[in-house]
Amino acid sequence: MLSSKRIALTLLSLTFLVGTSWAGLDRGFGEEIDWKTFEEGQGEAKSSNKPLMLLVHKSWCGACKALKPQFAGSKEALLLSKHFIMVNVEDEEEPSGSQYSPDGGYIPRILFMTPDGSVDASLTNPNGNPQYKYFYSDGPSVVSGMKSALKKLSPNSHVDL
Repeated sequence: MLSSKRIALTLLSLTFLVGTSWAGLDRGFGEEIDWKTFEEGQGEAKSSNKPLMLLVHKSWCGACKALKPQFAGSKEALLLSKHFIMVNVEDEEEPSGSQYSPDGGYIPRILFMTPDGSVDASLTNPNGNPQYKYFYSDGPSVVSGMKSALKKLSPNSHVDL
């Protein structure tokens, strides 16, 4: 027979595990968005023929924390997200490989990828710092980037851009 202390510890552990997984992949960037893991996103982009938006950030990053409420609160970003496979990687989940840091490993970084998984290096933040082409500091610049990416990677999407 299990002791009540052991049962309590087991329940606490399960609550932590479930709570961690239910904390969601949004990580503050919008729980209404259908976020995927990087691996899931790559497969779904290929099978659905949708472009992928890869958001790379760190839990400790001040600029990332400042971007969260702006992006999460943007109705336009939410609407546009339906036309992308949305991937949000944090800390050690960041994919390795130079294609995921085309001009450096700064954060936050947003990359737009073709359905076959290639990063489109031409889709940068035109209003940002030319030294950090994939850095987006606010919600409106991310929305602008999403629109540009849709025009290029999904020209037949029926989105009023």
